[in-house]
Amino acid sequence: MSGTVSGRVAPAGVEARGWGWRHAGRRRWAIDGLDLSIAPGERVLLVGPSGSGKSTVLHALAGVNGGAEEGESVGELLIDGLHPADRRGRSGLVLQDPDSQVVLSRLGDDVAFGCENLGVERSEIWARVRDALDAVGLQLPLDHPTSRLSGGQKQRLALAGAIAMQPGLLLLDEPTANLDPAGVAEVRDAVSRVLDRTGATLVVVEHRVDVWHRLVERMVVLGRDGRVIADGRPAEVLVSARSELLAAGVWVPGEPLEVGSARAVAMPDDDPLLLGHELTIGRSAGRPLLAEIELAVPAGASTVLTGPNGAGKSTLALTMGGLIRPLAGRVAAAPSLARGLGADPARWRSRELLSRIGTVFQEPEHQFVARTVRAELGVALHALGAKDSAARIDPVLERLRLDHLAEANPFTLSGGEQRRLTVASVLVARPGVVILDEPTFGQDRLTWIELVRLVRELTDDGVAVLSVTHDSAYREALGDVRYALGADALAAGRAA
Repeated sequence: MSGTVSGRVAPAGVEARGWGWRHAGRRRWAIDGLDLSIAPGERVLLVGPSGSGKSTVLHALAGVNGGAEEGESVGELLIDGLHPADRRGRSGLVLQDPDSQVVLSRLGDDVAFGCENLGVERSEIWARVRDALDAVGLQLPLDHPTSRLSGGQKQRLALAGAIAMQPGLLLLDEPTANLDPAGVAEVRDAVSRVLDRTGATLVVVEHRVDVWHRLVERMVVLGRDGRVIADGRPAEVLVSARSELLAAGVWVPGEPLEVGSARAVAMPDDDPLLLGHELTIGRSAGRPLLAEIELAVPAGASTVLTGPNGAGKSTLALTMGGLIRPLAGRVAAAPSLARGLGADPARWRSRELLSRIGTVFQEPEHQFVARTVRAELGVALHALGAKDSAARIDPVLERLRLDHLAEANPFTLSGGEQRRLTVASVLVARPGVVILDEPTFGQDRLTWIELVRLVRELTDDGVAVLSVTHDSAYREALGDVRYALGADALAAGRAA
């Protein structure tokens, strides 16, 4: 085998026979009765509703679902006729959350980690590392700190780590979900080049069919119970099973989204609910990302912040939310939001912040502190001393389609379910400002529409919403006020 990603590999075959998996402590099976055969070298797009078990299948094929203490399985799931645990090294997995795969502090070391665990010769490892980083378009020094990568850059790092191991089965779990359009094209093209050169089998999970359907030769659709409801060439499935796809929440290319458009509002410079003035922002002193930033967030409107990966969008959002202090300048809350407190949110205590500004992080798992979904929503209410917890929790769970998962462990949810849980955990506290970092990550078409409608309901009730997103459809639906973050500046605009 060659020492670079251009070397051919023996593609792996996959077979599922009545296979199912249930997380420990759950009544419902995450997926049950799956029958699926994937020939060596096939390129398969696996789609279906949020929570239908797509990620569970990929995790099982990678051998990371865990043992009996983590859950139970039925039926058979095989790679080259053997259990995935007996075929370690044959699969490479890129998870929904790239942070969960970053294990070392330096870029090159992180890509090399998998190869080292496979016992690859040291002289060969670094050739693979450089080639993999080049393939995913991550042109940074090998000693670049992984802690300074954006979410999108970490996703490409995770892909490079998988590519470097030269797997016969490449498993991608929404690998472009956190990327800007340029990053999406880079990753998709990198995957295409790698598959052409290696001949590896591909299984990619993705809600957005249009990103991958021209690269793959087969599309498999799972229903809400995890069983296959359509299977065939993408062009054929998109026509013959269109109604089933829409009912399952699949993003069918060209299908309109009936959620309305953003509303024209006056620019909020005069009387914003939250104002960032002459801000210099960064995660540490001496390393500013942006300077002289002006950002105003009005009440009763949806403000959308866009820009390329690594530009500082998430840092700016956390600064506006009072969770990171600006390096210079100030963030000021209007008196109606501060309600007797000082204007600087960064000086408020946690309990004071909860009921005024709620922030949903880019990585959902960074917010979880409780053992069940219901308990997670109760954390904020307990801190606020609320006595009507159930009356506030139950409607939010139902509204975000999480009521059937109330007693589930948050860490066992799908990526889309985790995102909705983080939104729910903020909404129960009823803050005056809601800050959402990539709110539509992991959502199928139906849950996306519900989330957009929910945000609009919030603004109709006078709440100020600030969203960070790469999602152009979200911007068109909810970009009442729009800020575009460039390399060194922030441009403001509004809906026409």
